[in-house]
Amino acid sequence: MKFHDGNWLIREGYTVKSAVQAHEVEQRGEELTAYVSPIPIMSRGNMLDTLQLTVKFHSPAPGVIGVKLVHYAGVQERGPKFELTPQSSGHVTITETDNETILASGTLSAHIRKGEEWSVAFYRGSERLTASGPRSMAYITEGKQRAWLRDELDLGVGEFIYGLGERFTAFVKNGQTVDIWNQDGGTSSEQTYKNIPFYVSNKGYGVFVNQPELVSFEVGSEKVKKVQFSVEGESLEYFIIDGPSIKDVLGKYTGLTGKPALPPAWSFGLWLTTSFTTNYDEATVNSFVDGMAERDLPLHVFHFDCFWMKEYHWTDFKWDDRTFPDPVGMLKRLKDKGLKICVWINPYIAQRSRLFEEGKQNGYLVKKANGDVWQWDLWQPGMALVDFTNPAACEWFAGYLRDLVDMGVDSFKTDFGERIPTDVVYYDGSDPFKMHNFYTQLYNKVVFNVLEEKLGKGEAALFARSATVGGQKFPVHWGGDCYADYESMAESLRGGLSLGLSGFGFWSHDIGGFENTAPTHVFKRWLAFGLLSSHSRLHGSKSYRVPWAYDQEAVDVTRFFTKLKSRLMPYLFDTAAQAPERGLPSMRAMILEFQDDPTSEFLDRQYMFGENLLVAPVFTESGEVQYYLPQGGTWTHVLTGEPKQPGWHKESYGFDSLPLFARPNSIVAFGANDLRPDYDYVNGVDFNVYALEDGRSAAATVRDVKGTVEATVVIAREGQTINVSLQGSGKAFSVTLNSIGEIASVSGASASVEGSTIIVPAGESNVAFTIKLK
Repeated sequence: MKFHDGNWLIREGYTVKSAVQAHEVEQRGEELTAYVSPIPIMSRGNMLDTLQLTVKFHSPAPGVIGVKLVHYAGVQERGPKFELTPQSSGHVTITETDNETILASGTLSAHIRKGEEWSVAFYRGSERLTASGPRSMAYITEGKQRAWLRDELDLGVGEFIYGLGERFTAFVKNGQTVDIWNQDGGTSSEQTYKNIPFYVSNKGYGVFVNQPELVSFEVGSEKVKKVQFSVEGESLEYFIIDGPSIKDVLGKYTGLTGKPALPPAWSFGLWLTTSFTTNYDEATVNSFVDGMAERDLPLHVFHFDCFWMKEYHWTDFKWDDRTFPDPVGMLKRLKDKGLKICVWINPYIAQRSRLFEEGKQNGYLVKKANGDVWQWDLWQPGMALVDFTNPAACEWFAGYLRDLVDMGVDSFKTDFGERIPTDVVYYDGSDPFKMHNFYTQLYNKVVFNVLEEKLGKGEAALFARSATVGGQKFPVHWGGDCYADYESMAESLRGGLSLGLSGFGFWSHDIGGFENTAPTHVFKRWLAFGLLSSHSRLHGSKSYRVPWAYDQEAVDVTRFFTKLKSRLMPYLFDTAAQAPERGLPSMRAMILEFQDDPTSEFLDRQYMFGENLLVAPVFTESGEVQYYLPQGGTWTHVLTGEPKQPGWHKESYGFDSLPLFARPNSIVAFGANDLRPDYDYVNGVDFNVYALEDGRSAAATVRDVKGTVEATVVIAREGQTINVSLQGSGKAFSVTLNSIGEIASVSGASASVEGSTIIVPAGESNVAFTIKLK
């Protein structure tokens, strides 16, 4: 939100009272509180008839410093609040100098300036990261009705800002106005379903504004050398999070707001849906499922979209008995074919739903101030909204979900959750403006908890559209309604990369686009991108998304990349486990892996799939694609074995390929099963070693389908000899080193060699061997 008219003037109608001078800084335990005047304190007369800002400094974890601005402390702080997990105390030190008071936490420190010109600078050791300079903190009013608190942080030369949720606008956020307000706006506008008031800088620090309501960011826009953020009200809290790497920032941010859960291994396979408005029944569903099997197209999840329920009755959790007279039997028959089942839901209750009267009578629906149920006619006639601040309403909603899980449902597509009104009253008295963004958190939490309760921890997976801070704990999320063209394919990728830099570990999109029907060439290009994404789903609006509806080559492309992804699962599932452990996404913006490479700062048409695989989707019918390989050694094309040197490359690819490169000096684990995503990853695993240089080492880990480490291999090269150390879990398994040389010797009492494969029997855990290079 812009308050200034250029650099010098204030926009008409606003009054800005900026922090000018600290009157006093008090220490209470491990916290500092500064009392700041908006005018110079020249005499006692300057202490009268003026406001005073209270600025509190604290640290919830090492390397994280919180700053809270307060004008009127007597204002009741109504919920909701983000769920934060601070660490124990004892990591803060406070020191005084003649010119400043310093609060230090880990590598980060806040330097609070004394004297006549108020400012706060944040340092990593002796390196200045950013600062709230003179007059940056401010209390702003518009007449007597509205008030905001604002701060501005310095934006340095060559500094770039990323994140702020799943944003489809330019990947680098400099120059943009970003309003943190969830909206159902598709993928082709500045609006988004997942707004996160958190950003990261290429300087290796992050800023998290701890406000669930509308936060307005001006990122080098109102003032080109500032990131400004403001909220309406009487208080504003934010946290500075030091890295020094962006990976470290994400780890600390998700340590505070919640690490992503690890989705079940089966969820990484191919999902197929009925599409949105297409007609279907059990025969149609079987024609899809059987058609995939007949064409040797591995399918792992089948999703029933909206019309599994009767029209005008959404949501009532009741199968439309006109088209699905035997839902229990149908689901069993589908599960007998090896499929998991997902069904579409939302938190809106139509007036014709069987749940409407129940919800109305029991107070389970959001109300107006006069006590009436809030309703409108968008989406569903007379639609009401479940009040998830009411524990009884949560249990009521969850009960219907449990019935569906008992029936055979494994997952829910939690659609919507963005069109949340503000002229309403919640059961627990929550502020409706704060609840607008936060509503999705309560909604998805209820659904996720039901799946964990019924299926077990580690088996819960949503397909969610909306989110706020903490939503990463309930994966998976997908990109929403995109068009069926290359532009929307590219904007979807930008959104996914931005979301990954906002603390979310897993992301998907509608392969081929949602709106309209993609030209065949777009669909085939999107297949390669979609099946080299965290999660992969064929879904659309007005037409079926089965590959043979396009052409035979689309069938072949689907088969090739689905099987490739299944074989990559040992590597991909280890990558996935880094989300709950380190807060890292599976699909990583290049800046996340190559923070010191200036070219990576702008790259948004390629990404790292985990640490060691680079993917550059093709966004042209001709197959022409331009991509960049960062410095550090020789890259290897995974599908052809062709080596490539660092730098820019421009090439053309067929529909059955794309730039897919292994990082220099890396190991990628390939599994022995290309038919499904959930199998015994370690047995028969093939460790592919790529461009290992003399004097370098590489490591790889393989887990089981629950995320437990089963085997770790460390490979070190010395001249023409590679020394291999293999640490297993004690279970029997076999591993292959991809024909990089001849196995010269093996130590391990009972381990044996067959060609280039090491056979490790049960009970053996430590095996070492050497390989002579060819």
